[in-house]
Amino acid sequence: MAFSGLDPTGGAGLQADIEAIASMGCHTAPIASCLTVQTTCNVHDVLPVEPTLIIEQARAVLEDIPVSAFKLGVMPTPLVVESVATILRDYPGVPVILDPVIAAGGGAELADEAVIEALLELILPQTTVITPNSPETLALIRGSDSLDAAAMGLLSHGCDYALVTGAHRKTPEVVNTLYGDNRKLDEYRWPRLPNTYHGSGCTLASAIAGLLAQQQAPVAAIKAAQQYTWRALQRGSHLGMGQLIPNRLFWIDDNND
Repeated sequence: MAFSGLDPTGGAGLQADIEAIASMGCHTAPIASCLTVQTTCNVHDVLPVEPTLIIEQARAVLEDIPVSAFKLGVMPTPLVVESVATILRDYPGVPVILDPVIAAGGGAELADEAVIEALLELILPQTTVITPNSPETLALIRGSDSLDAAAMGLLSHGCDYALVTGAHRKTPEVVNTLYGDNRKLDEYRWPRLPNTYHGSGCTLASAIAGLLAQQQAPVAAIKAAQQYTWRALQRGSHLGMGQLIPNRLFWIDDNND
C-alpha cells in the first residue's frame, strides 16, 4: 500500500510507486495523500486530501486485500501524517518504508517544520526503512554537526534502518550509506550519472517496499533496490523540459532483447 501524491507528469508520486512496486513482482494499492500541480521542472501547487478520506481509502482496501508492506511518500500536512500514522498503528507487523519528501527536485518546499515534527514523533517509531537524501537527513535532525550524527538521530527516533542517499553530495561516485543497530552498517558506491531525475526517491523507496513485501531481508532488499533504481535512472529520458523521468520498466526492453 502506497500513500503518496498524484503527480500529473507520471514521473513521481503514485505512478512511480506503482511502476517500481510492479517491477518487484507486487501489486500496488495506491492511496492519494494529495493532488499536485507540477511539471518535470518543479511543483507549483499541492492540495492535501482530507485526512478522513485518506483513512477511509486505506481502511476500505485493508478490509478487502492483505497488505504486506506500506510505502509512504509526500504527506503535506501534520493532519495527513496523523491519519497515516493511525493506519500504521493497526498493522504493527507490516514493514513501513518512508521516503521523507521535504522538497521537490525543483526546490519547492513540500514539508514545513510542523510536518517534520509529526514525522519524527508519529511515523519514525513505526518505520522499518527511511530513505532520505543528505539534505533531507539534515533537515529532519536539525543542529547535527555531521551527516553521520543526523542519521544516528533518525535511528534514535525509532526506525530500524536509515539509507542516506548521496546524489546531492559533490563526490565522484554516488555514495549511499546504510545505518542501523546504532551504527553505520555499509556504504554502497554507484557510478554518478550526468543528469538529475524526477522521482528517483520514490523509485528507491518503492522498490525496497516491494522486496520487503516479498519477504526479503531488509539489508538484501536495500541493496537490490539500489541496483534496480540505478538502472532505471540510467535508462531515463527527457519527456519534458526539466528533470529526466526514470524508466522503471527498463526490464521489459531487456527481456525483449
